Amino acid sequence: MIYSEKLKYLCERTGTKHTTLAQNLGISKSRLSVYINEKEIIPLKYLNELCNYFNVSVDYIFEFNDLPNYENSKKEINRIEFGIRIKEFRKENKLTQVKLASILNTSHPVITNYEKGKFLIATPFLYTICKKYHISADYLLGKTDNPKYLK
Repeated sequence: MIYSEKLKYLCERTGTKHTTLAQNLGISKSRLSVYINEKEIIPLKYLNELCNYFNVSVDYIFEFNDLPNYENSKKEINRIEFGIRIKEFRKENKLTQVKLASILNTSHPVITNYEKGKFLIATPFLYTICKKYHISADYLLGKTDNPKYLK
């Protein structure tokens, strides 16, 4: 994944200390360091909170575009909206739940639970879908209605 450099850049540009970020996320500074240095993949919940802190989009953090944020962007991830949108995306791309699960190297029930809005998608799964199909992470997460697809 490629969020480490962007997060480091945002911290440096804004003069934000890791201690401050960790306090805002409710995690330890060492845990934050593990996430920022990509020693472990940051859970989407925390990635979204970092995006909100810096007022940037998930697409920007993932380096899918150079636009820091979108007009009328929402702060919260909407699991129900995500479920609707991931199912819509899957059908538009003629993917079965089994095929999407195979692409993500996960199980069919995981995809079913995402589509039902039961669970928040894993960060690497979101990144893989968005990168492969050029779809906006912010759109899928229900944070914005536009853009849907990225160039």
